[in-house]
Amino acid sequence: MEEDYGTAAPMDINSIVEHETLTKVKNVNSLELGRNIIDTWYFSPVSKDLTPGDSIEKLYVSEFTLDFFRYEDEIRRHYQRCKIRHPPGDEIYRDDVLKIAMFEVDGAKSKFYSQNLCYLAKFFLDHKTLQYDVDPFLFYVLCEYDERGYHFVGYFSKEKLSEVGYNLACILTLPPYQRKGYGKFLIQFSYELSKKEGKVGSPEKPLSDLGQISYRSYWSHAILQYLSEEQDVKQVKIIDIMRKTSIKSEDVILALKFLSLLKYINGNPCLCVDPKQIHGKLLENTWKGARVHPEKIHWTPLRVKQVKDKWALNAKTKHTTGGARNIEKSE
Repeated sequence: MEEDYGTAAPMDINSIVEHETLTKVKNVNSLELGRNIIDTWYFSPVSKDLTPGDSIEKLYVSEFTLDFFRYEDEIRRHYQRCKIRHPPGDEIYRDDVLKIAMFEVDGAKSKFYSQNLCYLAKFFLDHKTLQYDVDPFLFYVLCEYDERGYHFVGYFSKEKLSEVGYNLACILTLPPYQRKGYGKFLIQFSYELSKKEGKVGSPEKPLSDLGQISYRSYWSHAILQYLSEEQDVKQVKIIDIMRKTSIKSEDVILALKFLSLLKYINGNPCLCVDPKQIHGKLLENTWKGARVHPEKIHWTPLRVKQVKDKWALNAKTKHTTGGARNIEKSE
């Protein structure tokens, strides 16, 4: 993705080259976030007051408010004064067995938290386009919780209204929590929300190499799980998979090609499924780590008033959802 250089005066080629040269070098070497000291990977344009000179060794981050501090005594005073122990917004999911929870944060209502979340993510995502205007986005924050509070693990964001049907804009799992299945958990959560909205969805493109691998793994498992539960799998069509999984058709086709379950007849994609092979392929695509339990999601879709939503499945399934929050589409 191209870097966003702001909406003020356009930058000339020399300014762009200078900007890219400056951002190649990390300005912060590590972050202290709660119980973890994390080495940063990339440059993040945090306030110049926090990074005098070319770079600093460490920044301190509040794990509950995501405020940045330059000195240790500052964050100690912050913890003494601040009684907040969870992200702003609504808790929409909790798993008491795994001790994890999800919060929905509205960028328009919690601007400072959302902007700090973007700054934090930029330390670990090379090609993330930093969004200074967070109002059009919702942020879904994953936390591990204990008696001390809710500890930030990762998040994904999505636009309140996506004209191209994206259900995820940016996704991050902090390095100390990687290889625990939280990335696939966040991907699954984004699709569970799409199911509740009655829409098909897809991540914002283009995907990184690691993102492509993670999504292909999720798509493959979700499709195989659906096919394994169908009694007459030979009658299944791609539109049936879309309705059940909320995965867009092009992503379904991509996963079916990867699974060698798709053939083209007269130029049209056709499922070629042997029921005996589904179980074997499902074993090859095992799910490791945390999984979303849809019955534990307590959430109402945010409906943006518009003339027609071409990504809604209601027209095809004749299915309507329950009550929903409303927001006027801004011109």
